[in-house]
Amino acid sequence: MYNFRYVTEKQLSPVKNDLILIMNSVRAQLCKEFTFQFEFIGSAKRNMVTYDEGMNIGFDFDVNIQINANGIQYSAKDIRTKIRTSLDKIAPHFGYDHAEDSTRVITIKLKDKRNSKILHSADFAIVNNYIDKKGNKQQRYIRFHKKHSKYVWEKQPKKYYLLEKKVEWVRNEGFWNEVRKLYLEKKNRNTVPGKCSQSIYAETIHEICQKRGYYE
Repeated sequence: MYNFRYVTEKQLSPVKNDLILIMNSVRAQLCKEFTFQFEFIGSAKRNMVTYDEGMNIGFDFDVNIQINANGIQYSAKDIRTKIRTSLDKIAPHFGYDHAEDSTRVITIKLKDKRNSKILHSADFAIVNNYIDKKGNKQQRYIRFHKKHSKYVWEKQPKKYYLLEKKVEWVRNEGFWNEVRKLYLEKKNRNTVPGKCSQSIYAETIHEICQKRGYYE
């Protein structure tokens, strides 16, 4: 059993403000090459950031970096490398370690080095929103294929859009408090090592939809 709880706005606010300053600095540093917008997504946007004091993972933020049209001329590798390099120059001034490059995101972590503990972290996904030939809104992201050391633009899977439709229905029907309660219960009961919060969140939404009468 775990002991996850929701992080308060008072705890989140100073960290979020620093991340905004970091992103604005990265944007200013790269503005002569390309521009981008950024937004907090996931648990930070939903006000569902969790934290278990007994674990060495801290709490985390998810941020989408949305590349504007003037950046698409660059390769996926160039875009991600430029952003990661800029983060490496700026984030340490706010106490963060150098950026880590993983499959879907670039991660920065702030640690209590004396006690070898992660206090919090931020995952940055680089995305591009566009309209396809059928007029549908789509999103792709830069994915790092480590095995081949290759960066590519990859479309979000179909389940990404299906989940958003379910979330919209749950909110509109007034069942969001049920989501918050069940999500925390599921995180604390989870017995699958390495199971990510996004998977638990998707399961929570699906279960509430089934319970309340929304079917695909």
